[in-house]
Order: sequence, then structure tokens, then C-alpha cells
Amino acid sequence: MAPATLKKFRVLIVDDSAFMRKVLEQILNSDDQLQVVGHAKDGREAVAMAESLKPDVITMDINMPHMDGLQATAQIMTTNPKPIVIVSSESREGAAGSLKSLELGAIEFVGKPSSGIDLDMQSVKEELLRKVRMAAKVRVVRTASRLALTVQGANGGATPAKPSPPVRTAPVIPADQRFPVVVMGASTGGPATVMRLAPGFTRDFPAAVLLVQHMPASFTTQYAAQLAEFTSIRVKEAEANEAVQPGTLYICPGAQHLRVTPTGRIQLDAASGRINGYLPNIDVTMETVAAYAGTMSIGVVLTGMGADGANGAKAIKSAGGMVLAQDEATSVIFGMPAEAIKLNAVDQVLGIDDIYAAIEKRVISICKATPVGVK
Repeated sequence: MAPATLKKFRVLIVDDSAFMRKVLEQILNSDDQLQVVGHAKDGREAVAMAESLKPDVITMDINMPHMDGLQATAQIMTTNPKPIVIVSSESREGAAGSLKSLELGAIEFVGKPSSGIDLDMQSVKEELLRKVRMAAKVRVVRTASRLALTVQGANGGATPAKPSPPVRTAPVIPADQRFPVVVMGASTGGPATVMRLAPGFTRDFPAAVLLVQHMPASFTTQYAAQLAEFTSIRVKEAEANEAVQPGTLYICPGAQHLRVTPTGRIQLDAASGRINGYLPNIDVTMETVAAYAGTMSIGVVLTGMGADGANGAKAIKSAGGMVLAQDEATSVIFGMPAEAIKLNAVDQVLGIDDIYAAIEKRVISICKATPVGVK
């Protein structure tokens, strides 16, 4: 009997550069699990070919003529959803577009080296292949977010300029007084997931919120600005040595680990490099929050590939805190929540639309038992 033929995932490449399409095809076809079945040179072709070719996964550039990658992602994910991996520049402009695409439902991002030449693209070959293989296996659903409707509806698809978010101040609590601390950890699918959670948080939310998202260093400043548009809580990129305060959502800077010291200050660490393969590492933040906040700590393990956050969740639970995990049905990738569940470190497994209410309920319960500011 002849050996069974290995099923290959069908890939559609979308990029306005003929040279880049050729380079990407060579890289993707070098993997025995992938097969390039088509090329599109702009977003309009991408939308049509996503329908006609029915690929298992799409690689999508952002800056293209006629219809850019952001508009194409919005249309595909609201009408004919397919797993999309953004392959675009890590420049500030590229980061902004890539983040919006992730919010629209794209699965992952791979940064093009600055020159975009063949030799440099080989430097991201393994990352590209790994993320495309992973994305091809993901179940995707239609997205109809506020962002998607805005991108598709304005001026025939052009993205409108948005006003800068207001600068918000947080209630100041002395560093030696206690309050709840929430740590949310996310990876693949995280940006869109956090956008669903963020509107619940308010300016006077009586807890500090730390978000650790596996994300490139060039992304997090822009991510903080975009996230601030969706919520009234103060949002900022965390800074070294600042005191953690309630009413603020701190985003861990990309390529740095974030720790909370015993005195409640933020410590950033880029020198340690990857810890257990992750930079930033969610476990590091959760473990230090468990030590600092104890029973007032709340861990939230969101969608993502791998096991980061599981040991941190266990530390929070051991300290008397509470741990929530996103359920499989609403996770893009159920890896991280599943690993935390396996360690018996999770108190509740919830759909994304129920997580904020559970956080709020716990925070209110803590504050009633120990009013915020009482040491």
C-alpha cells in the first residue's frame, strides 16, 4: 500500500511587490506542509481570490494600492473569514496598520526586515513558517467590531483620522497602601481579545491592571494609544520605577520583562532575554504580582499559543488570589488557557464576554473586605 500523501495547507500570498511575492513563495513552498496556490497584488484581488481559491491561510501585506491590507482584512473577516498572517514592516506606520489588522481578526504578525531583500527575509523564515502553519489550523469566525465597520464604511473604505485620546489621570494611592492588582496575559489573538475586554474598565476602577502581550518592541507604544480609544481607564506603556496605581492599565513594553517589586514599583528588564522562550514573559509578571498583592491578585490567562502564564497563574492561586481563563470556544488559540487549567491553577473558565464581569465582581469583593487604601 502506498504511503498516504501529506495534506498541504493552501496559502494565498498578498503583496504589491512582485519580488516579495516571489521570495515569500520560495520560503513557504520550502515547507512540506505548505503550498502556495495564488498571488494577489492588492487588497481587491485578495478579497476575490480568498473567495475563489478558498485558501487555508493568507499572508497579507498592509501598504498596497487600490485596497490596502487593512481594508482587505476587514472585508475578508466580515464576509468570508480566513486565517490571516500579516507580513509587513515593523516601522511605526507598519506597526499601526498591523495592530489594526490584528484587532480586525488577523491571527499573527511577521515583521519584514527594513530592507525587505531576500537575504534579510531568510532571517525571519522560521518565524514565518511557524506562524503560517499555526494559523492554517485555526478556526476563524466573522468579526464585526467597531473598527471593522469604521474601516469598511468611511469614504469607500479609507480609514478616517482619529482624534488623539484624552490624557487621563488615575487616582493616586500611597505606595504603602493596598489595592487589587489584575494581570492579563495574552499571545496569539490577544489584541482583538483585549479590545473586547477593555471597554469594561472605568476611569475610577479600584484596581491596577497589567497587560502582558507577546508583542514586538516597536508595537507597544502604538498599542497603548489604540487601546486607550476603547476604554475610559487610563492606559499607558509601563515605565521603569513608577508606582503601580489603581485606575490605570499598564502595558508591558515589548522585548522587556515586567516585574512588580515588593514596594509596588514597576521593574523592567531587557537584559535577561527570552525566559522559557518568551519576551516578555507572562509568568514573571504574575509571580511578582502574587508576591506583592497576595490575596488581592487576580490572574487572567487569555488566548495564546504555548504555556506562558500557567506557572504564574499557579503562583497567584497559591497566594490566595483568583485566576480566570478564557474558554476554548472564544480563544483563537486555546494553548495558554489549557496549560493553566492542566495545572489546576484556574478558578473559572469563561467566554471572553464574561471575563470582565468576573474581574469586576472579584475586585468589588476585595474592596469590600479590605477597603482600598487600608494597609
